[in-house]
Amino acid sequence: MTGKTVLITGATSGIGARTARSLLDRGHRVAVTGRDESRLKTFLDEAGHPDRLLGLVADASDWADTESAATQTVARFGALDAAVANAGFMSGDSIGAGDPASWAPMILTNVLGPALLAHAALPHLEAGGGRLVLIGSVAGLKNSPGNLYSATKWATTGLAENLRLLATSRGVGVTLVNPGMINTPFWGGADVPPFALPPQPIAEAICFALDQPPGVDLNTLTIRPLGQPA
Repeated sequence: MTGKTVLITGATSGIGARTARSLLDRGHRVAVTGRDESRLKTFLDEAGHPDRLLGLVADASDWADTESAATQTVARFGALDAAVANAGFMSGDSIGAGDPASWAPMILTNVLGPALLAHAALPHLEAGGGRLVLIGSVAGLKNSPGNLYSATKWATTGLAENLRLLATSRGVGVTLVNPGMINTPFWGGADVPPFALPPQPIAEAICFALDQPPGVDLNTLTIRPLGQPA
């Protein structure tokens, strides 16, 4: 992949931020979105490369924001070669003993968000034979009791194949990346097992997917740390 443009949602920290930095290090152009303007500014200041980095305040679960992010990316850089649906979070409770008020934002971000990005990005990706990457989770491959976050990632797993069937006839690749336990701010201060991986291996996997040659559709990558049994 040489000098391409990539849009990443929810990229002010964790996997998204690490992926953006890895792409910038490789010489690519990157647009990142985030809901918090101050966190976005901090990331932009730290990442550097202002000539190849665009920051956009946007909510991944909002259609107008997502459409605008894709449009502004193309207006700034002239094309959109790849889009990464990274935005997502976990409410941290369960269906059996949780706060239902926290569920709707999580479902909208984790499930509706990737669908909105696909709808906004596909016409641009089709123009250049690009790729759509969805960040799933090992939690979307294995169930656990009352885990609604897991259910949202099962939905992402299904959505990835659904989108592949749609996009493959349009010359667009679709890749689902399923991280295992990764040590990022995603956990909100909760204890993370010592075997948890840093975000870099997931960023490298995303770059690997984006670097596939024309005609190759790499569909699923699952990356667990050694020591993670489930």
